[in-house]
Amino acid sequence: MTPPTTRTWSRRGHTPVIRVRGRSQRRISIAALACYKQGERSRLIYRPKRHVDHKRGGRRSFTWTDYRDLLIAAHQQLAAPIVLVWDNLNVHRDRRLREFIDTHDWITCYFLPAYAPDLNPVEGIWSLLRRSSQANTAFTDPDHLMSALRHGLRQIQYRSNLIDGCLTETGLTLTTSQQQGQ
Repeated sequence: MTPPTTRTWSRRGHTPVIRVRGRSQRRISIAALACYKQGERSRLIYRPKRHVDHKRGGRRSFTWTDYRDLLIAAHQQLAAPIVLVWDNLNVHRDRRLREFIDTHDWITCYFLPAYAPDLNPVEGIWSLLRRSSQANTAFTDPDHLMSALRHGLRQIQYRSNLIDGCLTETGLTLTTSQQQGQ
C-alpha cells in the first residue's frame, strides 16, 4: 500500500520524500458499518482481515460468510433490527448473502445506486482513516499496517461526531416511519 501524503513540514527548499520499496499487494481488507439511530450516538462496527494466503491464489477480499458474520455481530452488539444500505459490491449482491438476509426478519436491505460513492457514509470513514493514521507513513510490514488501522478506526469509533459528519456529507438524512412520542 502506498502511503497517502498530507501536509507536512521540512526545511525550506527540501521537499519531503517517502520512499516505498516493492509493489502494493493486497493483504488486508476492512469491512465497516456506520450505524445511526435517532437519539443515540453513532457507532462504527468494523472487522479487519489479514489475507495470509493471497500469494498462493487465495482470496484477497471478504467472503459472503465474513459479511454474514459481521451482520450477526452488529445485530448482537446493537440489540436492534438493522436497516442495511449497501453499495453494489459484488459480494454484497452474492446469492448466498441475499438468501441469508431474506431469511432473517431483523435485516432490511437497500442498495445504493451504482457508482454513487458520494452517498455512502463509510467512504467518508475510509477518507478519515487515510488522512489520519496512514498519512505520511511507510509501513514496515503488514503487522505495522494492521496496528495503525486498528488504532485509527478506534479513534474514529470514539468520536461519534466524525461518524455523524460522514452521514451529513452524503446529504442523506435519517427518517423514521414510526410515530414519535409526544
